Formats: sequence, structure tokens, C-alpha cells
Amino acid sequence: MWFYRYVYLLMLPGLLYFLIFEYVPMWGIVIAFFDYRPWLGLSNSPFVGLENFRMFFESIYFVRLMRNTLIISLLSLFLYFPAPILLALLLNEVRHSLYKRFIQTVSYLPHFISWVVIGGLLTYMFSVNVGFLTKVLVVLGFAPLQVLGSENAFYPLVIGSTVWKEVGWGAIIYLAAMAGINLELYEAATIDGANRLQRALYVTLPGIIPVIVVMLILRLGHILSVNYLQIMILIGGDASLLEVGDVIQYWVYRVGFFQQNFSIATAVGLFLSVIGLVLVWGANRISRKLTDTGLW
Repeated sequence: MWFYRYVYLLMLPGLLYFLIFEYVPMWGIVIAFFDYRPWLGLSNSPFVGLENFRMFFESIYFVRLMRNTLIISLLSLFLYFPAPILLALLLNEVRHSLYKRFIQTVSYLPHFISWVVIGGLLTYMFSVNVGFLTKVLVVLGFAPLQVLGSENAFYPLVIGSTVWKEVGWGAIIYLAAMAGINLELYEAATIDGANRLQRALYVTLPGIIPVIVVMLILRLGHILSVNYLQIMILIGGDASLLEVGDVIQYWVYRVGFFQQNFSIATAVGLFLSVIGLVLVWGANRISRKLTDTGLW
């Protein structure tokens, strides 16, 4: 350890971050087993055991919350997860360095835009009355599209906005993995007569499979986690969209923030964490057996 002391010194800020902001607050999960009242404190709040979990599972909203959360998560898994991989493969084939950097910069800049701002952009684009897309359709002689406030358009709007915002940022890690592929493999494939598509499919893609597997395992751990801020912005004040857009995190936000019921909110968070842990552990074991690649 003394020989690598400077490496450990570089690790220290990251370790302190996880210790202070991730591990120390974990004691708060005990609130899930109490009828917690802030003015009484944890020691004076009554112990209720698994009552908060039972209330969540028996809630009239439980089926709706699970259904919407799973639908959005699975759509994100099957539609968004491959998008950064495809973008990275396409960018890797671009030979003009200036054009490549420009496209990469433009694609990951939306990652730094707040969902509140994106909500305003979507309103500007799709508003039935003054939306830019509405005006274009009217000029072309078509009827305006009902996007905002439509249950049928809600899921495409969620996935589409996620892809637009995060695809460039997600491609960075795959581009970094591609940079580590041995160039001699491309030369050998070229000598064997492989064209650019074949080199991408049989050299580049297999070269980043370990990274794809690791990212997939991590994504499965968040299969019941949906960005509640995005959902809240897209739903706005339209209560009719709760039937298709109400997810667990958004419900927890309402219960914890507006109803001040911190115990149920903590219980649901603990439930999601346990499910995520089981999924990551199971996916890692399956990956180890099938591909000999995993998180550990």
C-alpha cells in the first residue's frame, strides 16, 4: 500500500464521497419499520414492523404503479439501451475527425439540460395551440397531432425524450471501449476481405461485449427505477395521465413530500433496493456462466 500511496490518495475523494453520502445515510432505512414522526424523533416513534410494507402492497395504486413502472423500464431497456451502442458504432466509422467531434458534442450536450427546460421545449414543439410542430402541420394541410396530454403518446414521448437527452452521453463509454480494441484485428479482417460493416459486426461489436454486459447488469438493477422528475414534468397537471404515467418513484415523492409520510416512502425505497440487488446478483451469475464476464 505504501508503494501505491499516491494511487490510494487519488482514490480518497471518491471513497469519502461514497462513505459520507451513500453508506452513512443507510442507517435511515430503519425508518421503514417505524411510524416515524420528525417532531418525535426516531427513538420516540412507535415501532410498526412490516406495517408500512403491507400498506404499500395493499394500496389501491400498487397494481397501477408496478404496471407503469415495468412498462416504462422495459421500453427503456429494449429501445433506449441499444441506442448508445448503435451511435457509438456509427461514430467509430466516421473518418473525418472534425465532423466526428462535432456530432459527438452535439449528441451529448442535451445530457446537461434540465428536465424542466426539456419540458418547456416539448411544450413549444407539441402544444396543440402554439406548438412549432402544430404550425408546420397546419401549413402543410394536416390536422394537429395531440401529443401532450394524450395517453397514447405518453410512452413514446417518455422514451423519445430519454433517447434524445442521454444517447450521446451513454455512447461515451462505448467509444472509450472501442478505442482499446487492437488495431491489428481490423488489419487482419481487412486482409481477409471484410468490409466496413463486417468489421464493425465481427471485430468492434465483440470487442465491446464485456462493457455491454456490465452496463446491462447495472441497468437491470434499476429495472424498477424511473426518473420521477421526467415523469412529473411530462404529466404536468394532467391527472388523466396518471393512469399510464404514475410510477413508483413519483408516488413515493408525493407521499413523502406532500403527505409527510416518510416511513412508507422509506419502505418503498428499501423494497426497490432489495429487488435491484437481487436482479444485479442474478444477472451477474447468469452472465458469468454464459459469457465469463460480470461485475465480480
